[in-house]
Amino acid sequence: MERRGIKEWILRSIILVIGLIIAHFGVTLFLLSNLGADPFNVFVQGLFRNLSSIIPGTILTHGRTHMAVCLIIIFILLFVDRSYIKIGTVICMVCGGPIIDFFTWLLGLLLASGQPLWSRILMLVSGCVILAYGMTIVIKSDAGTGPNDLVAVVISDKTKKKFGIIRLIVDGVFAAIGFVLGGVLGAGTIVCIALVGPVAGIFLPINEKLINNIIGNKKC
Repeated sequence: MERRGIKEWILRSIILVIGLIIAHFGVTLFLLSNLGADPFNVFVQGLFRNLSSIIPGTILTHGRTHMAVCLIIIFILLFVDRSYIKIGTVICMVCGGPIIDFFTWLLGLLLASGQPLWSRILMLVSGCVILAYGMTIVIKSDAGTGPNDLVAVVISDKTKKKFGIIRLIVDGVFAAIGFVLGGVLGAGTIVCIALVGPVAGIFLPINEKLINNIIGNKKC
């Protein structure tokens, strides 16, 4: 691959940020549906609840716990294959949690309390699709991947297995650990585990083609 110019890196970073915002809007819909968070955030919830009993005050939030977990994942991956860690990964780590906090606040103002079940199911399914779409934009921007998604990317690349299948397995592991820690494992979480990986597998080639056209390259 030819060395990328500054303009291309800026464009890829912009694409990554757009995907990051879209993906975390989907995550927020999960949280507000109250039918079960996405698997990674079940893990974050469980960890947050345990830490909240130790660390008093308002300094600890779900978003900040999310950011801390992402930092730990990056640290581990530095010893696995540091070529996967790019500037966009740092952007995802720093911005992901605060974006969740912002959308939680914003949607909390817009949505009426006591949403009916059909509305919450719609939020859940929409969250799955939106998360998968945004996540694959981030991955195919090739400017860096969100730390939690990077786990599936690395395993998929190393094992030569389809990303959708690996993502499904990784989601299951995160959810199981989060449940043991006290995270909310609802019916929606099971739907997410079964849906997000396969849907992401569908969106990956679509977004790769789209981003290639925007960048003007034949291959990301």
